[in-house]
Amino acid sequence: MTEVAFHFNAPEPVAYACRLLRKAVASGAKLVVIGSPQVLEQLDRALWTFSPTDFVPHCFLDSESYVVAASPVILSTTTTAMPHQQVLINLGQFVPDGFERFERVIEVVGLEDEDRQSARSRWKKYADQGYAITRHDLALKAAN
Repeated sequence: MTEVAFHFNAPEPVAYACRLLRKAVASGAKLVVIGSPQVLEQLDRALWTFSPTDFVPHCFLDSESYVVAASPVILSTTTTAMPHQQVLINLGQFVPDGFERFERVIEVVGLEDEDRQSARSRWKKYADQGYAITRHDLALKAAN
């Protein structure tokens, strides 16, 4: 069964996703990031500029097929036709269709009220389907 984790209180969800992706790719993980086109464009730009010494190989799903096949991080608005189903990072507002094909789902939740409300709805949908959910409160981590 898919592991579901919520990472709450990310002050800057895109910047947090960059750090999360850097760490995951360094450990050999293959990831898909789903979100709105605007958020994915922000993430794409941020992945090129967030660190002067690190590069996180990534591409959009509609890139050339050989690039998609070689990229450990795929950016997409949908989960269909993915070359791998290891980790799904959701920067969107809804439970992604097809999430159950992935080994892990990570929901990144910012500080905005709208983001928190949609996260509560997603949490409920996962719980109603019987998924165990792990909670990571980033505000508590920062305080320690």
